[in-house]
Amino acid sequence: MKLTNKLKKVCIAIVLVAYLPLNAAAWGQTGHRIVGQVADYYLTVKARKAVKDILGAESMAMASNWPDFIKSDTYYNYLSSWHYVNIPGGLDQKGVFQFLDNDNQGNVYNKIPEMIAILKNKQSTADQKKMAMRLLIHFVGDLHEPMHTARKEDLGGNKVYVSWFGQKTNLHHVWDESLIEYQQLSYTEYAAAINHPTKAQFNKWSHDSLKESVYESYLACNKIYDMTKADDKLSYRYNFDFVDTLNEALLKGGIRLAQIINGIYA
Repeated sequence: MKLTNKLKKVCIAIVLVAYLPLNAAAWGQTGHRIVGQVADYYLTVKARKAVKDILGAESMAMASNWPDFIKSDTYYNYLSSWHYVNIPGGLDQKGVFQFLDNDNQGNVYNKIPEMIAILKNKQSTADQKKMAMRLLIHFVGDLHEPMHTARKEDLGGNKVYVSWFGQKTNLHHVWDESLIEYQQLSYTEYAAAINHPTKAQFNKWSHDSLKESVYESYLACNKIYDMTKADDKLSYRYNFDFVDTLNEALLKGGIRLAQIINGIYA
């Protein structure tokens, strides 16, 4: 039985889509769960109870991926730009802070305070609080994925094509998933492996402002751009060069998320 031309085109399209890199979800499922798992460790008793009252049996680690799962529902398309903030290259700290102050479009930086406000508001409904908590957990994770503070012109590294151990992909996907999955750890194993901040690190990261957190992610992003070019063949050496940056970003995300939630329910 011969396929019609129309059916052939449909089949080809399906095959091509299957080989496209999945680059929409910051950190991927494992990365977001690591951030949620680390954060859970540092919650106060009061904050832990509040989170449980809102999420029920759903852990922070599992709630962290909801904002990516619901991308399949077009009703939530309005959330798409809230997962990142595109920042031009070549800015110093003052320049980044000024950019954040003047960028009024919905982005990960200005939506985090909105989620905090919903959770603090005693008039918010249970559904509103549940959505805000899920989004807050996810967005703080997004903020610490360096390529979510990247350049608009290349769609946050999505148009910087590279290979990862011989497989064609892009720079954004490498940081969302490839590096994390290369470590071959479950999210609980990974969280336990990296959750060893020094006292100085913990104190600094716990007190950094949201702007400072964005700027640190931006600096990491600049380093990635400097050391990764289009058509680069990435493998063992790239992991060696960047695994510490990766692990620190995940750990910072978890610690800062916990401090934000602890502050809401102080």
